[in-house]
Amino acid sequence: MPEAIFVGTTRVADANGFGRDRADQASFVRYDIAIPPDRQPGEVNWPPKTRKPDAERDFLTLDETRFASAPEFKAALGTAMGRRGQTDAVVYVHGFNNTMAEGVYRVAQMHHDLKVPGVAVHYAWPSRASALGYVYDRESAMFARSGFEDLLKEVKAAGGRQVVIVAHSMGAALTMETLRQMVLRNGPGALDQVAGVVMISPDLDVDVFRSLALEIGDLPDPFLVFGSRRDRVLGLSARISGSGERLGNLKDLAKIDDLDVIYLDTAAYNVGTGHLNLGENPALLRLFGGLIGIDEAFRTDARARVGLLPGLVLTVRNATEIVLAPVGAITDGP
Repeated sequence: MPEAIFVGTTRVADANGFGRDRADQASFVRYDIAIPPDRQPGEVNWPPKTRKPDAERDFLTLDETRFASAPEFKAALGTAMGRRGQTDAVVYVHGFNNTMAEGVYRVAQMHHDLKVPGVAVHYAWPSRASALGYVYDRESAMFARSGFEDLLKEVKAAGGRQVVIVAHSMGAALTMETLRQMVLRNGPGALDQVAGVVMISPDLDVDVFRSLALEIGDLPDPFLVFGSRRDRVLGLSARISGSGERLGNLKDLAKIDDLDVIYLDTAAYNVGTGHLNLGENPALLRLFGGLIGIDEAFRTDARARVGLLPGLVLTVRNATEIVLAPVGAITDGP
């Protein structure tokens, strides 16, 4: 069965879809994505140029629906949620260096592999989609704050009473800025619909994160950060920014130990650069998809469940750090 991905985007539409330029007005789309049955969890199978696309082997866009207005998008999203009898939605925010297709396919893959029961919504902000476009993307993330806030309002209006935000890389900076903006505009009650936040390899200066968190006040609970102290992409980002360390590759929680967060170090599960371990490592996908799942994690006390995860659990004031490790490493280790 294809995954339906509802998208709000501040990318400019062009002849080839949605590009890298910034749009003052948001567009709203639904994509139906075919996910091939024969693949490894965590993989996004792009059709090769040497043969015709095959739904049995490749990710394919089966249908695209562009909505003429935000009310049409809201109505369609509300219908999809009503069909499932749910008031849950998961809103994914992509990171640095993503095309529209890459973001949508990755959302479909993660939503499918983690077996998330809520309706999938994606915020596609205008990335340059180039390894050399770091500064452009960072400024685009700041440009896109109000568009993200508007999308969250549409999700709420469609019936989303429990909204989980899953943000990757630079999308985490956009998320924190947007949450702060919402609180400053409308008070702490502005975040009542946000049932929790998951940040995956957040590309965000630690001091900036701390400052934003303190201005937000009570963070959505639970607030999970998946990082890796061996994340090579964030190591490069830290050198570019001159900050030394990003939130996603922390080695010491001292700077955030008074914040109510759960920090999960996935270095033992590194895949490639270590920048998307939760989305790409089959073992982590099985662990979190089968054990807690995103929906379940955000409906119960996460701290009561983290003891079920294999690894070392450390609590420092309000922050909890979990250094994840494969079961064999714990059983066979010293």
